Amino acid sequence: MAKGNSKIVNRMNLIFFFFLLFSAFLISKIFYIQSFEYVSLETIKNIEVESTRGNIYSSGGDLIASTVSKFEIRWDSQVPSEKIFQDNKVQLAQKLSELLSDSTEYYIDIMNNARKNKNRYLLIAKDIEINQLNAIKTFPMFNLGIYKGGLIIKENHLRKSHLGKIAERTIGSFKKGIKEVGLEKAYSQYLGGKNGLRRMQKISKGQWKPLKTEYEIEPKEGYDLHTTIDLKIQDFTHNELLSQLKKFEADHGTAIIMETKTGNILGISNLGINSEGNYYERLNYAIGEKYEPGSIFKLMSLIAALEDGLVKHSDSIDTQNGIWKIYGEEVKDSNKKGYGKITVAKAFEVSSNTGMVKMVYDNYKSKPERFVNRLYNMRLNEKINTPFGGEPNPIIPHPSDEKWNGISLPWMAYGYGVELTPLQILTFYNSIANNGEMVKPKFVTKISSIGNKPIHEIEREIIMPSICSQKTLDVVKEMLENIVEKPWGTANRIHNDYVKIAGKTGTSQTDYLKKEDEPVNVQYIASFVGYFPSDKPKYTGIVVIHKPKKSKGYYGGTVAAPVFKNIAQKIQGLSPTIVEINKKDIDNLF
Repeated sequence: MAKGNSKIVNRMNLIFFFFLLFSAFLISKIFYIQSFEYVSLETIKNIEVESTRGNIYSSGGDLIASTVSKFEIRWDSQVPSEKIFQDNKVQLAQKLSELLSDSTEYYIDIMNNARKNKNRYLLIAKDIEINQLNAIKTFPMFNLGIYKGGLIIKENHLRKSHLGKIAERTIGSFKKGIKEVGLEKAYSQYLGGKNGLRRMQKISKGQWKPLKTEYEIEPKEGYDLHTTIDLKIQDFTHNELLSQLKKFEADHGTAIIMETKTGNILGISNLGINSEGNYYERLNYAIGEKYEPGSIFKLMSLIAALEDGLVKHSDSIDTQNGIWKIYGEEVKDSNKKGYGKITVAKAFEVSSNTGMVKMVYDNYKSKPERFVNRLYNMRLNEKINTPFGGEPNPIIPHPSDEKWNGISLPWMAYGYGVELTPLQILTFYNSIANNGEMVKPKFVTKISSIGNKPIHEIEREIIMPSICSQKTLDVVKEMLENIVEKPWGTANRIHNDYVKIAGKTGTSQTDYLKKEDEPVNVQYIASFVGYFPSDKPKYTGIVVIHKPKKSKGYYGGTVAAPVFKNIAQKIQGLSPTIVEINKKDIDNLF
């Protein structure tokens, strides 16, 4: 019995011993885990990994903007064993010297010093291209990777514009810490992709190196943007505008070319002068700057009167001696002698201020709201609502407005007191070229994923099926052609046999209001808007040049119209000319 009890006691003591041993193990394990977690919190962190931004393409598939990867090469000197280091350092230094600019001795020295000083983040090279990186990864010791060779690779993303400064305000730019503009901003949610996560370990001197773990989340690449920009037309638009701005020493200007049927913006340039006298894409004047268009607005006034049945193009109107007084103010024609009695059509074609103002005032003075409402019906008081933002509201005064007065109506008739952006004006004129149909300007055709698979296609958008009757369209189209084709037309200087152009000139004053005791320093805005070929319009465009040097010229027909002509001729040259020859004529040759 005593022996039995003794065995039981021994067994109990053994169990108790193992229990104590197990408890001690658990306690030490918990202590180790807690200590590790504490250290981990101090030495390990997750960082955001920037995604690769999507590309931007021209209408022809050429790269306009892309993300270029640059690499930084560093080395953890404490990772390789002594044997690996000694066996490979000379060969590694030789390879680095062949690829990069420094000597073999330089690389041996910095690696020896790093090894001695326990530098775990030695800079080997920065701004390395992908082909250089691939070569470096094959070099002795570095070919062992991060865990045996100590190779650390850091990728940096650089946004590159392949057009340089051309169309910079439209394409936009993307750089951390700098406000985005243009398409880069408008479509950033698509271009930007989704950032990933990477676990980093703290090493010496407050520096961090990446850890390869299962916790890593790969970034998702951004989508690609396919624009309407035609690179050749964009080049023509930019260079012709730049040349004219320089010639007339103008402050700034814009030029836009639109495909008539689709509303696709094929070329757009916005150039302003800096203090050194150089022109650059300072602001997006085409979309963000409204101005008093002057005579360009006469088309809107004429269409309103024709549509309301108040005038006919063949009606006679007395321009007198080129001066007409109203409420103590004078309306003057550029022809100081005046045009006398002429038709409404002729008044428009010679751009008679007195003629167009009298036409509007005589027919609408008792009912000005009828005139303005007609303008509103043609959507002239509405924004285009491009994807860029920053577009101002057009100013088309209404008789119900507080500031409306006696001269509001006559001033509106020839483009003063109203304000529109170049793109808003172009959209209206394009509807004339497009047989009355007003389409929304378009800058992007589709958004696609990798492999060019579309995820979103941007359709052609109709603002209005027709801005006016076909009868009115036929009449004003003929007048717009006559402005270029007829000797008396204000744009006759751009008449040519190579490409038929229709359009309207505009010359408006700016800085004409006296400010307190300051002298009046009148400046001018020269513009031309039109389409070509005039018989079968394919392209519509506008050129606006602000504050040309007055001694060199300031009329729309002199300053802006030639830019349009040169662009039109170059675009026309892109398409082969097809000449139809009768078979009978061919037979007669032999």
